This record gives sequence, C-alpha cells and structure tokens, in this order.
Amino acid sequence: MIQAVQQVSRWAVPVLIFFILLFAALRGVKVYECFIKGAEEGFSLAVRIIPYLVAMMMAVSIFRQTGVLQLFTKYGENIFEALSIPPDIIPLALMRPFSGGGALGITAEIINTHGPDSFLGRLASTMQGSTDTTFFILTVYFGSVGIKKYRYSVAVGLLADLISFIAAIYICNLVFM
Repeated sequence: MIQAVQQVSRWAVPVLIFFILLFAALRGVKVYECFIKGAEEGFSLAVRIIPYLVAMMMAVSIFRQTGVLQLFTKYGENIFEALSIPPDIIPLALMRPFSGGGALGITAEIINTHGPDSFLGRLASTMQGSTDTTFFILTVYFGSVGIKKYRYSVAVGLLADLISFIAAIYICNLVFM
C-alpha cells in the first residue's frame, strides 16, 4: 500500500505537467513560445526585485548580528513573563515579520532545544503557521510592481502579526497547558 502511494506521488507532478502540455498543444497553443515568453518575464521581474531583496537581507543580517534581538529578549524578560509569554519565543516573534528563513532557523533551534512536543515547540510551530513575513512580502510584491508608497500596509501587516502572535500564545495556553 505504501509503495503504491509513493509511486503515485512520484509520478503525480510529471503526469499533470504532461497532460497540461498535451491539452495546450491540442488546443493549438504554441507551448514552447509561451514558456519562453513567461521565462523572460519572470527573469526581468527577478532582476527588478533584486535591489529590494538585497536591502531586506542586509537589514535582517544587521538586526541579528548586532545583538539587538538578544538585548531585547534579555531586558524584556520580566515583562514577557508577567504576560505569560515565554522569553524563548520572543526572538521568533521579532524575526518572523522580517525573514521566513531566519524565523525557520529560530523555530528549528527552539524545537531542537525543547522538543517538538514541548509547549515551546508547539507554540513556535503555531506562530510559524499563523504569522507572516510582512516586510519580505512588502519588499518583494510591492517592489515587483513598482509601488513606492506603502501607506498603511506596514502598520496593518505588523498589527496582523501582533494579533496572530497574541492569538497563538492564547490558544496554545488553552490547548497545551
């Protein structure tokens, strides 16, 4: 049974692609030309957003390397404990709006240290699934279409991240404590 499922999953994507290409060819679509045109547009889009990505990655690197993240966690520890927020989760809450990769690294570190079935492991996993990389999204998506004035997008995105963070803590306290 497991081998049959593995075979189906191994062939699912190639078969789907084959049928899409076959269907397009039967309808008279010039498949190769359309592919080349799409690849050209994708490449030009990638070139347009590179400066935004470099700036974002540099900001995240500075944020992590200067120790600001550790200082914030260290000096806010008493406040976080009074609010029933585990101090170990704060670096994840601060990094998540900036970098999905950085946040995933922090989540992996939390899970490796405390275990996947620990409260912190479950809370970190819940936060990974309920929050988003606000600044990365604004950088890539807004940068790709040339939007320079974000207006309220940053505030609304960060507010949504904060609400998701609080909801994750509240729900995990209800369910796992």
